[in-house]
Amino acid sequence: MKIIKKIILVLVSLIVLIALALFIFLQTTKPKYEGEENLAAISKPTTVYFDEYGVPHIYADTQKDAMTTLGYVHAQDRLWQMELMRRIAPGRLSEIFGTPALKTDKFFSGIGIDENSKQAVANLDKNSQTYILANAYLDGINQYIEHGTTPVELRLLGIKQEKFTLKDVYNIFGFMSFSFAMAQKTDPLLTDIRDRFGIEYLRDFGIHGELGTKQLKSYKGEYKEYAAISKSVTVLLETSPVPAFIGSNSWVISGAKTKNGKVILANDPHIMYSQPGTWYEAHIVCPDYEIYGYYVAGTPFPLLGHNHNYAYGLTMFENDDVDFFQEEDNPNNDKQYKTVDGYKNYTYQQKTIKVKDSADFKLNVKTSQHGPVVSGLLDGLKQEKSVAISWIYTQQKSQILDAVYQLSHAKNLESFHKNIELIKAPGLNIMYGDAKGNIAWITSGKLYKVDKSVNTNFILNGANGIDEKKEWLPFAKNPAAINPPWNYVYTANNQPEAIDGYLYPGYYLPKDRATRIDDLLSPKNDWTKEDVSKMITDNTSATAGTIVANMTKPLDVSKFSENEKQALNVLKTWKATHNLEDIAPTIYNKWIYFYFKNTFEDELGEENFKLLLSTHIIKQVIENQSQNATSVWWDNINTKNKKEMQADILKQSFKEAVASLETQLGSDVKQWQWAKVHKVEFQHPIGKVKLFSKFFNVGTFGIAGTNEVIDNQMFIYTDDAEINVKGGPSTRRIIDFSDIENSWSVLPTGQSGNPMSKHYDDQANLFVKGKFRKMKLNKKEIIKTSTKLIFKPKQ
Repeated sequence: MKIIKKIILVLVSLIVLIALALFIFLQTTKPKYEGEENLAAISKPTTVYFDEYGVPHIYADTQKDAMTTLGYVHAQDRLWQMELMRRIAPGRLSEIFGTPALKTDKFFSGIGIDENSKQAVANLDKNSQTYILANAYLDGINQYIEHGTTPVELRLLGIKQEKFTLKDVYNIFGFMSFSFAMAQKTDPLLTDIRDRFGIEYLRDFGIHGELGTKQLKSYKGEYKEYAAISKSVTVLLETSPVPAFIGSNSWVISGAKTKNGKVILANDPHIMYSQPGTWYEAHIVCPDYEIYGYYVAGTPFPLLGHNHNYAYGLTMFENDDVDFFQEEDNPNNDKQYKTVDGYKNYTYQQKTIKVKDSADFKLNVKTSQHGPVVSGLLDGLKQEKSVAISWIYTQQKSQILDAVYQLSHAKNLESFHKNIELIKAPGLNIMYGDAKGNIAWITSGKLYKVDKSVNTNFILNGANGIDEKKEWLPFAKNPAAINPPWNYVYTANNQPEAIDGYLYPGYYLPKDRATRIDDLLSPKNDWTKEDVSKMITDNTSATAGTIVANMTKPLDVSKFSENEKQALNVLKTWKATHNLEDIAPTIYNKWIYFYFKNTFEDELGEENFKLLLSTHIIKQVIENQSQNATSVWWDNINTKNKKEMQADILKQSFKEAVASLETQLGSDVKQWQWAKVHKVEFQHPIGKVKLFSKFFNVGTFGIAGTNEVIDNQMFIYTDDAEINVKGGPSTRRIIDFSDIENSWSVLPTGQSGNPMSKHYDDQANLFVKGKFRKMKLNKKEIIKTSTKLIFKPKQ
């Protein structure tokens, strides 16, 4: 017995010692927020004040010194995130994650971002401020890699650090640009629906040109062949350790509609949730320059920013800048494809993907005149089906680094507007406001027209010489509104007006958020920062009330149970809000899921139905179809000798929704609060492993909001007991030029990506409760509330 006790004592002691050693080690990995550091390549001492939320306020003698310092402090908080961001576009995730990341690497390595980045670096003017300052930022990162503490994630995965380069910066922008696009999720699936069922089945989706006879004529295709593209790309983006950019709100109110007579800008870019979050905030002050910016890990210039003179933000344009072409192979030579000028040879490039703990993978990239053939890059496609991806980003000269530099260094609205032309892709809605009273919405992206017979929502014909023709539009034709007489501009990823009678194709979001924003902005003429803060967290749906009225109208309630009647009454008296205490959203969203399932799954099958749920286009369907009693989708093709009508499907779906909620939440309808169902967890890539989840992940929280309200908390409709919110506001910013030094912001979790930092999750409670903190510009206030880290020139 004594021996057993001694063994237990020894084991307990070992565990305690290991835990103590681990604790001591983790303490050494904390970011340094005060004291002194030596830094090479700065001309004079540079002071960094870290405020109470860990935002660095960098006071430097020159912009070059400031950028070197920014690189260093950015790396000490986000080096792990930087490492992930730079690896995805060139296909280098397998080096750290092994074979599970190989599918992602094959695709991104093959679509040409890395080659485009290499060429962009070669084209840079080596004497330009863009080049000089970007390299100073990279120098700061690389000095931290050499002299700073290695993040715990890099140690766990055994990653050998390499210096960051300009190509890494362009690769990061390249991945972001790809994640903006929706064509890769949507076009192949719509093509399959058209080919299998006919054009009538696409009328409820509201795609452009569906009434045209020539444009929409059917042709025989093979079911699942194209949908496999959508499925594969969707899976890649959803399982990527790097979050995708997916939507956004923004509005700018002129002084004519504000209480204090000054411009107010609001912006909340929507991005898939992750930990750490997307943005790193930093405030730079030099004798000739100031910016309070939001930086993506590994990039030197902010995509969102403001100072005393102007402010800017962005949302996704959602224009169509990706097309797929079905090539027609030579039946006598599979290394050739048909063009209007005869058969041409495919080109081939062999790439090597290094895989952790496994042999290298040899990737053979096959390319046509339209772009890389995705058949060899994505799982699920037969190799003999040559479908090429054509993407503006890789086909145009990349000037995105110059563009972002110029936007963050604009002298006035005119120079700001001019430099947006440098962004050929992605398509963005760029919002602007300034202290002089100017407001603007300007779109970026190289836009084009196609032949009237062509519908770019489908897989295009690569051989006919018609589908590939593009009439490039001058930048002056890009949609924009500058100082409009109605005194506000806004965007919620919605369709812009026609360009010279041409409605530009895209994957725009439903009118819900745009309608609500316009309805709130239009009648009010005394807006304040406080009013805007309530608006940016507004969770009232502009369309749910109409949809409920449409869907409840055909219901026969004579045989409803008491709970079904009670649930129906809750919906009928609902004000379309999505607060934590509300019950109606729980019922509504469950009903919507079963209505989708009973309407679409019989035709599409389980896999393609799930794929449809992941696209923007499904959100367009709800209101249109709720008032279309004759939709071809209502009939269940699996039931013989019976044709289901709208009333049948909606009644069946409502009963199934109530039954599901009774099983999951109990029989008391009053206990079906939204807070119990609608939840968010901010997941770290390593936190997906259960052993590490509590250390790396932040949450879980019940959260207000829903799909397509201003407080847009995005999820895929499901019958699960909990709705897992996948994305939403990556920040909420309110810039008030009447009180510019006290503008407001909040991040979903925190400023630091280091789990040992107190700023890893110190904003999470503010965010989920819809609260804000100040973005400080006043030096006296900054000094008073901050710690101080001084960087001295290294001798």
